[in-house]
Amino acid sequence: MKRIFIVAVAFIACLFFLAQGACPQDAPEGKSEYKLQSTDVIIISVHNQPDLTTKTRLTTDGYITFPLLGKVSAQGLTVQELEQKIKALLEKDYLVNAQVVVFIEEYHPRQVSVIGEVKNPGKYDMPEEKDMTLMEAVAMAGGFTKHAELTKIKVMRMEGGAQKAITINAEDITKRDEKDKDIVLKAEDMVVVPESFF
Repeated sequence: MKRIFIVAVAFIACLFFLAQGACPQDAPEGKSEYKLQSTDVIIISVHNQPDLTTKTRLTTDGYITFPLLGKVSAQGLTVQELEQKIKALLEKDYLVNAQVVVFIEEYHPRQVSVIGEVKNPGKYDMPEEKDMTLMEAVAMAGGFTKHAELTKIKVMRMEGGAQKAITINAEDITKRDEKDKDIVLKAEDMVVVPESFF
């Protein structure tokens, strides 16, 4: 009976949180971690407020326009963080217990370039909701050629308006199984695989 009582209490608590739009449940894998970027298209709805349903695209500087609120900064937030932000802004001046749902309709195209000694150099799309590592990008480019210099791979990255070069020794990853050196790439990174001269 005690166990049944505990389960019942937990169920009632979940129903309460669900009514508040915050039932503690696991988000789909990867979805909760995705951070909104410029040009993402999102749909925002507020329960029992059909006039507030909005389809909008993040501007290049990371803002959306929403009824009553005007411009709202959204770039770098997860879906859940944006839901909570809009909820708080609406409840501040306009609504009581606003239940906000944000859905990503279209993702910003994220790409990396892989050039040099790989079998199929070119630009490749990154997964929408998960990270891509250096070795995954090389695999998408068909793998290394026999002339590749694995110890001096460079990742060229723009940070703070300046280009940064990160040198990676892929032999540490492939031959010494040092997986922690397989770095996570960012959108617009360029992977450069040089030719070996020996």
